[in-house]
Amino acid sequence: MSPGDYRVGAVLLAAGASQRFGDRNKLLTDLSGRPMVRHVARAVLESRAAPIIAVTGDDHAAVEKALAGLALQIVRNGNYEHGMSSTLRVGIRALLEHRTTPVDGAVICLADMPWVRAEHVDALIGAFDPAHGRPICVPVYDRRRGNPVLWASSYFDEIGEITGDVGARGLLARHPA
Repeated sequence: MSPGDYRVGAVLLAAGASQRFGDRNKLLTDLSGRPMVRHVARAVLESRAAPIIAVTGDDHAAVEKALAGLALQIVRNGNYEHGMSSTLRVGIRALLEHRTTPVDGAVICLADMPWVRAEHVDALIGAFDPAHGRPICVPVYDRRRGNPVLWASSYFDEIGEITGDVGARGLLARHPA
């Protein structure tokens, strides 16, 4: 395969409790007449990633209502209190169980990043080439790593072993190249 020919799905992490945001769910914050989570979901849906899995948890009914009518699969993380790692595991498992063709990788996207656009996701997909040394694609701005991150399916088992509320940051540290 050549870059751009790989099948890449996406996992939208929308399960967090927004503890640092006070008493309201930041994913439901209105931005230009729509909840933040819907902006992010639409950007991912407009990208080349497919299928799209949205993982909800805290305030799941309201978050799922904000995502209503979008062409994505919603799964619920009943253990979202155990941190982002539990949400990652639920999302990857759902992606692996999805009824379409298996994916070669997954874009892991945080639902609280409303300025992420389809072209950002597509740039990651375009750079992704596990056969030629690019199995993890990370955006960098001002020499700092950011999100979303695209992971080859060969890392899904390692992602499944992550614990706590750190996401896959430690896994990136183990695979710096």
